[in-house]
Amino acid sequence: MRFRTITLQELWGLVAHSLSGRLLLLTVLYVLASGALIFLPAIGLYERELLDDHILSAELTIMPFTTPGGQDLPDDLRQSLLKHANADDVMLKRRYQRDFFQIGMMHSRIDRTIDLTGDTLLSDIGNGMDCLVGGGARTLHVIAPTRIADAQSIAIVLSEAPIRAALLVYARRVIGAAAFISGLTGGLVFLTLFYFVVRPMQRITRAMGAFHENPEDAGRILVASGRADEIGVAEQELSAMQRDLYGFLRQKERLAALGSAVARIQHDLRNILANAQLASDRLAASEDPAVKRLAPRLMTAIDRAIALATTTLKYGRAEEALPHRESFALRALVEEAAAGASECHPCPRLENRVAPDLMVDADREQLFRVVLNLLRNACEALKGEGVVVVSAVRENAAVAIEVADTGPGIPEQVRAKLFQPFVSAARPGGSGLGLAIARDLARGHGGDLVLVSTGPEGTVFRITLAVTAKVSALQAGTP
Repeated sequence: MRFRTITLQELWGLVAHSLSGRLLLLTVLYVLASGALIFLPAIGLYERELLDDHILSAELTIMPFTTPGGQDLPDDLRQSLLKHANADDVMLKRRYQRDFFQIGMMHSRIDRTIDLTGDTLLSDIGNGMDCLVGGGARTLHVIAPTRIADAQSIAIVLSEAPIRAALLVYARRVIGAAAFISGLTGGLVFLTLFYFVVRPMQRITRAMGAFHENPEDAGRILVASGRADEIGVAEQELSAMQRDLYGFLRQKERLAALGSAVARIQHDLRNILANAQLASDRLAASEDPAVKRLAPRLMTAIDRAIALATTTLKYGRAEEALPHRESFALRALVEEAAAGASECHPCPRLENRVAPDLMVDADREQLFRVVLNLLRNACEALKGEGVVVVSAVRENAAVAIEVADTGPGIPEQVRAKLFQPFVSAARPGGSGLGLAIARDLARGHGGDLVLVSTGPEGTVFRITLAVTAKVSALQAGTP
């Protein structure tokens, strides 16, 4: 087995472009940022602690010389004690005098003065970082309060090198501890998030991809894990959606097969009915009174059967072309549709209240079919009594056409499925396709066909059509 070496670029791609890798990077980054916030005060306080230790050593060293008789100590003892001061010069400030103790080498200049008498945390941080970054071979003059009786303050002069060396060691330890803590914390957080979030999300995405490849395979539907958290809810919703989609696809497949069979049956049935129609025409020419009485009924039944077969084939093929829009006056189209509707079902009174100058932008033939269907239904509903009113108004970017009649209204059990094909016929002999096709044509124009109201006082349908900029300009009277 051969192992391929992963380059840094590939490793970075795996980390930076995956959810788990980003979580790991962000966790380490946040922990390091927290460590930096701790590191700065720690360096400042540690340098202050080192300086306080030097001050304390200096105080303990010169204290014997500040008591009565301290000046009489032998020189050998004096020098032996001063070597423990951890400073080159020590100055004790009293109210009326100053005591100076020369211990180490004499410094020709002072590079930096640190006053610890009124120090704050921010100044400690500044002093510590200045020593860590810019320090080295400098000479420090440190002033601090003292615990020696009758003294106001104590000052020492010393080299910065040992202070910076101790700070460097401490900084390395702090950085190492921060890196270890950040790595450990990042790893633990990464493993936790990977187990509880990333891995379940990977399972969900794999299930989505597998289902997308073949949504008709029931074996690719995600089985929810039963978790009670948000991931579990997402799994349940995805599984339910996949099951519903699988059911819709199966139903669509069955309906497609059924539709194909029905189309073949309807085609053959239409040919059979055409032959029957020819036979009925010959029967109508018979002089037999009984035949003359039954022939019109037979011809009506055959005509309805042929119409049902024709509309079923048209709806099943969904062969409606895209609307070929043009601008035309709506009132003339309503007049033409009213004349066509009256031929089938004579209307007692039909009022065309559309303004003569109202222009619409639509496919004239398709809109004619929509209006004709509504007018036919309205005239048939009147049954010889009442009035049908057609009106239209322009509302912002749309034209609303309303067809109202004073008929008895649509039965309650039909309203919920009014626009469904084959099941919405409210009268005997209807195919149940007229309103379904009319709504499809209206929606093809970016509008809709809706039932506004129905009841004993009558029924109102509304057609909405979008208005283009060209029609808007014509309405405004501009060329």
